[in-house]
Amino acid sequence: MVARRAGRRPPPSPLPQRAGVDPVRLRLPGDGAGGARWATVREHLLGRYGPVLGAERVEEMLAAGDFVTVDGPVLASTPYVPGGWVWFHRERPAEPEVPYAVGVVHRDERIVVADKPHFLATTPRGRHVTQTALTRLRHELDLPRLTPAHRLDRLTAGLVLFVVRPEDRGAYQTLFRDRRVRKEYEAVAPYDPAVRLPRTVRSRIVKERGRMAAEERTDGPLNAETRVELLGRRGGLGRYLLLPATGRTHQLRLHMSGLGLPLLGDPVYPRLLPEDAADDWSRPLQLLARALEFTDPLTGRELRFESARRLGAWPDGDEGAETAAGV
Repeated sequence: MVARRAGRRPPPSPLPQRAGVDPVRLRLPGDGAGGARWATVREHLLGRYGPVLGAERVEEMLAAGDFVTVDGPVLASTPYVPGGWVWFHRERPAEPEVPYAVGVVHRDERIVVADKPHFLATTPRGRHVTQTALTRLRHELDLPRLTPAHRLDRLTAGLVLFVVRPEDRGAYQTLFRDRRVRKEYEAVAPYDPAVRLPRTVRSRIVKERGRMAAEERTDGPLNAETRVELLGRRGGLGRYLLLPATGRTHQLRLHMSGLGLPLLGDPVYPRLLPEDAADDWSRPLQLLARALEFTDPLTGRELRFESARRLGAWPDGDEGAETAAGV
């Protein structure tokens, strides 16, 4: 068995997905990265993952054939070849199940438009791997090659566009990159008559790696823009339409907080709450991606999709609520 040298483009994985989760893909370092130090792939895996998983566990995985190359399971004698590829499934701790289903508002041979619930991540990341919209949809719809065209924050509910065929993904991602998708969000936040609406908020937002909160700065060009409109008010609460022209991390939450109108249920803005507050299912973030509108890049059709979800802090019907025109 030989871990074949490969080009920069990896070959197809010899391992299937598990519950919609792709296997880990490891490229063996080249000669310039110390590849000559290992005679066998086993030695490299023990040196790389032994300190993390424990040498005994790595040996157990090798004996079970859990590490594979394009030629089959890694054996004790499999020679180390710089630039080769190895795949395996990472052991994951049990994740709390998000007890809300992913809705599907549209499906055809090219795209799936999902209606994501609060608390469910869009794609595997960090401690959220199996409890994501992507892994659920791959499994439930039997679409193992499904990929996202964009992302929606874990705490935000609403519409996410997925692409069925990987070769089409670039065309749909380009729509979002070039700002050719009209995105409409609905939010519930405090009402303040001193905040004059509608208005367009522009600022510079920076999100540093490893930090939970993004921040607005004045040390560079503006990079975030949001149109904010008041749809109605009820007592001390307002229902808002948010129209982002850009897609910075936490943009809508940060812009609303900057107006003095922090979204209900937000565990980060204006004040960072303890980490477990982000998983308090009794207090979902009152932010909904309610509509996506764009011209399909492959068919030229004008498409508009709307979420079937509603924000719990603003029940169906506006009885007793004053409209924006009456404010």
